[in-house]
Amino acid sequence: MPIALLPDRAVVTVSGEDATSFLQGVVTCNVETLGPDEARLGALLTPQGKILFDFLIFRGDEDAFRLDVAAERAPDLAKRLGLYRLRAKVTIALDPALGVAAAWDGAETGATVTRRRDGRLGDLGERLYFGLGAFSADSTEADYHAHRIALGIPEGGRDFPWSDAFPHEALMDQIGGVDFRKGCYVGQEVVSRMQHRGTARTRIVPLVAASGEALESGAEITAGQRGLGTVGSVADARGLGLVRLDRLADALGTGEPLRAGRIPIGVEKPAFATFGFPDVAQAG
Repeated sequence: MPIALLPDRAVVTVSGEDATSFLQGVVTCNVETLGPDEARLGALLTPQGKILFDFLIFRGDEDAFRLDVAAERAPDLAKRLGLYRLRAKVTIALDPALGVAAAWDGAETGATVTRRRDGRLGDLGERLYFGLGAFSADSTEADYHAHRIALGIPEGGRDFPWSDAFPHEALMDQIGGVDFRKGCYVGQEVVSRMQHRGTARTRIVPLVAASGEALESGAEITAGQRGLGTVGSVADARGLGLVRLDRLADALGTGEPLRAGRIPIGVEKPAFATFGFPDVAQAG
């Protein structure tokens, strides 16, 4: 029953009487329907529809929301949200007193924590938020990322570059990170157009090394002389890769072996995915 500390995460708090309407107008997910027990995936986009920040958002006390984001991006997220505040009655600030952990497979802890179901996928488990210095864990950050990778769940900065990937490419349309029925938000027009036209040719997909060798993050994914994409985060012989699905289909159709760097690989469809995927997968 693993619990892993996530020191690579930090929390930004958005509070005040206008917090709900303010966030609803700028982020991709629906904060109005956010339940008290859920940490829901969301993002803040460029006007061109590319992901500036991805995060898990959950309700705090009273009129507060908290955004669980990559620690290196937290100050910039708070600053960017401040640019959109205008006359909204909200306060935006980093919360250095909160730590972040992940628990899965029914893990329990005796510490006083705020628990939220990870809304991306049930098997991911829960997010835990706690006062710094008052918590211990029995697993590592690497264990959590291996768990996430095995389930096919990407994270910004590890599996796709910030400011250069659309929500569909990062599977946000598949794991609850975009609400296509709510009103406008920054970048909404581009994302809606991709949804209705089905123009997302690039997706993040699970990779597995045919020989059991450890994959290398950043390696080029190829079929013969053609580039298909790039390996993102890895955990031994498994990883995630951002690939062109049309090129993957062509390669599999002609029987070309797939490689990540020098290593033969197979490419899988995420178990939760509903988008089109080549019928044939191979392991090199």
